[in-house]
Amino acid sequence: MGKNLPAKPEGYPELLEELKGRIAAARVKAALAVNAELVTLYLSIGRDILARQERQGWGAKVLERLSKDLRRAFPEMKGLSVRNLKYMRTLARELPDGSIGQQLAAQLPWFHSCTLVQKVKDPGERDWYAQACIEHGWSRNVLEMQIETGLYGRQGGATTNFERTLPSPQSDLARETLKDPYNFEFLTIAEDAHERAIERGLVDHIRDFLLELGQGFAFMGTQVPLTVGEEDYYLDLLFYHVKLRCYVVIELKAGGFKPEYAGKLNFYLSAVDDLLRHPDDQPSIGLILCRGKNRVAVEYSLRDMAKPLGVSEYQLTESLPDKLKGSLPSVEELEAELGELPGDE
Repeated sequence: MGKNLPAKPEGYPELLEELKGRIAAARVKAALAVNAELVTLYLSIGRDILARQERQGWGAKVLERLSKDLRRAFPEMKGLSVRNLKYMRTLARELPDGSIGQQLAAQLPWFHSCTLVQKVKDPGERDWYAQACIEHGWSRNVLEMQIETGLYGRQGGATTNFERTLPSPQSDLARETLKDPYNFEFLTIAEDAHERAIERGLVDHIRDFLLELGQGFAFMGTQVPLTVGEEDYYLDLLFYHVKLRCYVVIELKAGGFKPEYAGKLNFYLSAVDDLLRHPDDQPSIGLILCRGKNRVAVEYSLRDMAKPLGVSEYQLTESLPDKLKGSLPSVEELEAELGELPGDE
């Protein structure tokens, strides 16, 4: 049996936590430095391949030979396949030396950059997604989902009165926080579903919902009660945004926008600011999520509202009609069909 460790001296827990934080930060810094060096290497290989192909007409067979010889020389090193050499060549073409895109790529895992070049053709949009990846720490799957749902075009698209009701730069940050439309394709729900069913679905899939809302939203509750003048009212969804430092009240509507929705949410925000808001918090923000909207009607409805309000649409993946369900193959039939396909060579 080993000797018992001595008792922790005064100040030991604080020192331990400080050292753990310092070591973790150093490890992250070292990993980022290694990644940047690897990306720089890959891009230099890509530029050389590109130059040789343009000057000497190298074809695909030369890449196969190059891959084979490099892997023989460095058997322990991954990333020297023909496919990856092609990625190197493509990224070297799309991300010129010294460009913003190349600087951002050095801060991302290699295959994040490959995904961006494959799926996003506009350089400005590509840089926006790269910056978002760095800021929010997206995995490659999350990055692909954000691209496929068109986050770049939806970000900051909600119709709001923030410019008039919030001070700058709070108004700019709040506007960029909201999207239009929101994509709730993780729900499969009937077309005529009522608000409470949609709300339950969002809460049941809260992780997906928070991901779609974006960075900084903390879920506070659903059907949150407020007592105003001895009468009870209920907020559909309540969040706190840690970056904006304010409550965000979301009202969910199963149909299209109606002007009276803005008045009701304006009332809720007054109550939240009076009953829940801390003196250090910023003014609470309201968001109406509906299945459709007339933009002019929304602008008129928000024009003279005192509280910061926004209106966005949302999209659902609707459940299959009953008449189609019987015509689709079962899981067993699909597995049998797939079992007859030739294997991957």
